[in-house]
Amino acid sequence: MKSAADNHSSSPDSNSEADNNMTRSISSSSPSSAVQRALLLIQSDDSDSKLQAAREIRRLTKTSQRCRRQLSEAVKPLVSMLRVRVDWPESQPQHEAALLALLNLAVKDEKNKISIVEAGALEPIICFLKSQDLNLQEYATASLLTLSASTVNKPIITASGAIPLLVQVLKHGSPQARADAVMALSNLSTHPNNLHVILETEPIPSIVNLLKNCKKSSKTAEKCSALIESLAGFEEGRIALTSEEGGVLAVVEVLENGSLQSREHAVGALLTMCQSDRCKYREPILREGVIPGLLELTVQGTPKSQSKAQMLLQLLRESPYPRSELQPDTLENIVCNIISQIDGEDQSGKAKKMLAEMVQVSMEQSLRHLQQRALVCTPTEKLPIASCTSEVSSK
Repeated sequence: MKSAADNHSSSPDSNSEADNNMTRSISSSSPSSAVQRALLLIQSDDSDSKLQAAREIRRLTKTSQRCRRQLSEAVKPLVSMLRVRVDWPESQPQHEAALLALLNLAVKDEKNKISIVEAGALEPIICFLKSQDLNLQEYATASLLTLSASTVNKPIITASGAIPLLVQVLKHGSPQARADAVMALSNLSTHPNNLHVILETEPIPSIVNLLKNCKKSSKTAEKCSALIESLAGFEEGRIALTSEEGGVLAVVEVLENGSLQSREHAVGALLTMCQSDRCKYREPILREGVIPGLLELTVQGTPKSQSKAQMLLQLLRESPYPRSELQPDTLENIVCNIISQIDGEDQSGKAKKMLAEMVQVSMEQSLRHLQQRALVCTPTEKLPIASCTSEVSSK
């Protein structure tokens, strides 16, 4: 899923005829002339001229890094547009145009990101997060996503009170706003002490809900998984994840079907849980059928994923019962041999062989179970052999 920064940068404006004429006039000039004209108009006292200039700045900075640098002087006037009183008739188009222009100015430009915050943009942006206008809320969330990519801005954004509001957007915002909110929270989570602030807002249910409903290979899933991995480092986060219906399963599904980076975060979260309290979290993880995905990850994952998957398999395979009490062909015994066998050459072939063995054992166990059921049936209830074979082969 694209961020709102991408979506709104490419979406057309509903310009007036005068605005269209002005845009055509500037577009016909050289880029340098267009930049100078936009800078002149943005500093005008006329609100219509400011609005047209903001829209043109947005257009010029959509894809041009050079224009972002040249138009950095527009930051302060654009921020002043954010402060137009909300009860003024022209406030909504002014706010939207200024937000989108600032958003484009900040993309891939660290200096502009810092300048926008220093100019006082956070206060009105925070107010827009509370807006009943979903478009304005969406643009504000996208702005925080972009601004939070700057290491300098992270503590300032946190101090502004943005985190609880971003979690509210994560719960109740539009689909695009929710995706941008989780990405902004992921950005902010990398700063020391911010994880404690995020945890206090109880975000796990909303993160899990978003993770369940998004494509597992998407950027949104990657950021959800990254946040869950970070929050799993705290007991409150682990309890919240296992208490949320389908929480662990959502992480396992990312481990199986996510991007390489998402899978790395997913296995990291599960490993952190199991390392913190194996007795408490081993069963909830095993219950969601994690073993096949872990086996695949030991072969096809990133180096970190492979290492984490092996460590997690080691923790999951250990049994409180003596090994001699286990049957030699149980799934657990097969998994018990994985770590010692996956090293060396032909890892892919070995992993596939192990998976085939697991499937074979599962089928044999199912057949034995059906045969036992047939033995206790009355003569009129006894299933024919063909029926048993059919049921086994369908699993």
